[in-house]
Amino acid sequence: MRLAVGLEVHVHLGTASKLFCPCPADSFGREPNTCVCPVCTGQPGVLPVLNRRAVELAVRAALAVGAEPRRVSVFARKNYFYPDMPKNYQISQYEEPLAGRGSVRLPDGREIGVRRVHIEEDAGKLLHAIGSEELPCSLVDFNRAGIPLIEIVSEPELASPEEAFAYLGELKAVLQYCGVSRCDMEKGELRCDANVSVRPEGAEGLGAKVEVKNLNSFRAVKDALAYEHRRQTEVLARGGRVEPETRLFDADSGRTEPMRTKEEAHDYRYFPEPDLPPLVLDPAWVEAIRKGLPELPAPRRARFIREYGLSPYDAGVLTADRDLAGYFESVVAAAGRSSAKAAANWIGSELLSKLREERLPVEGSRVPAARLAELLDLLEDGTLSGKLGKEVFARMWESGASPAEIVAASGLRQVTDESEVGRWVDEAMAENPAAVADLRGGKGKAAGALVGAVMKKSAGKANPALVQRLIKERIR
Repeated sequence: MRLAVGLEVHVHLGTASKLFCPCPADSFGREPNTCVCPVCTGQPGVLPVLNRRAVELAVRAALAVGAEPRRVSVFARKNYFYPDMPKNYQISQYEEPLAGRGSVRLPDGREIGVRRVHIEEDAGKLLHAIGSEELPCSLVDFNRAGIPLIEIVSEPELASPEEAFAYLGELKAVLQYCGVSRCDMEKGELRCDANVSVRPEGAEGLGAKVEVKNLNSFRAVKDALAYEHRRQTEVLARGGRVEPETRLFDADSGRTEPMRTKEEAHDYRYFPEPDLPPLVLDPAWVEAIRKGLPELPAPRRARFIREYGLSPYDAGVLTADRDLAGYFESVVAAAGRSSAKAAANWIGSELLSKLREERLPVEGSRVPAARLAELLDLLEDGTLSGKLGKEVFARMWESGASPAEIVAASGLRQVTDESEVGRWVDEAMAENPAAVADLRGGKGKAAGALVGAVMKKSAGKANPALVQRLIKERIR
């Protein structure tokens, strides 16, 4: 059975205040119900006032995914009753959204269509537990109510869990590059619902649509889609019928469970928001925003491959994060373009490993780009071997000292003196006669054991290329 997935991605816009009131939008971690006012809690007689900065960021996001903003869009009331929606309706957009069709280019070059981009306000948050302790009732925190969101709705063109994962990664990078949002999923700044259906190979149209909610990580999206693909395929294989419904994903069990029947648009009784006039965009203002867009991930990835000779994989790793891509270019600017491949390797291995280990953003790196460039220079001129370089990098991370200072203080300098390295080679060969015999017998892999023995004797300081040359000369 063929899988078809469309994603509805909700993104918190990076504004200082909420969409229709001056309450702070950065309310994560604050005391419950302290970032609220009569507007965002839906008190009688209040009127919303649209946040201009939220509109600017929404337009920037639409342009970044190739969706042309409409000259006129209209806010609508989406009517439904949930305990976390204080007005019993959500101000959103429906028939006339901010922007229409666009697309997101995946790293493999495939284009996934974007159906619409619209602005809406967030709901509050229901708490059913505090930590691991289940509560006897549900509590409501309205701090999040009224935070400005955009919803980016894709076409149902994603054909696998892996493709959905790649789409989310690319979309997140685009939004971060543009400064639209931090997209921190742990803080709820990027959330996703998936519309999933299956159909037989060669069948026209789409199967019954199932919406999956509670997808709070990229991994959850991937696992939920894989489960739904299996579940719906098994239902049809038994001759059953896939019910259009909304389901919740349980990350612990890796399963989805029924939540409610699937709502359609008419269930929400949309009608134009009477307290807000149509949103009219000045074309000159939109053009100014368009001209201010930065280089986006896809073109930057292509440029890294073209200008620096990087592999598509390395270019993808570096450009997935705007700050990481900037760090790389700063290293190359300081160390020279010939260092680009080495810079990509060190950033992709040593730097990212440390950042992930300590859960730090790129700007929190304890090794500035200029210092990594200095380390690459020492590797290039033979002062350090790769192994010693890793040790020096670790000490740079811990101490903040420059690589030159660490080398001078610790003596972690590569030994290139032929007589000294030759002595280590002779000792290693004498202590490993079987490896020597194998090497003389044509077993080339035995050289690795001898090189390893020499490096051990030298505490990693011997020049590896010199070691290999001296072993070859002695074997002849």
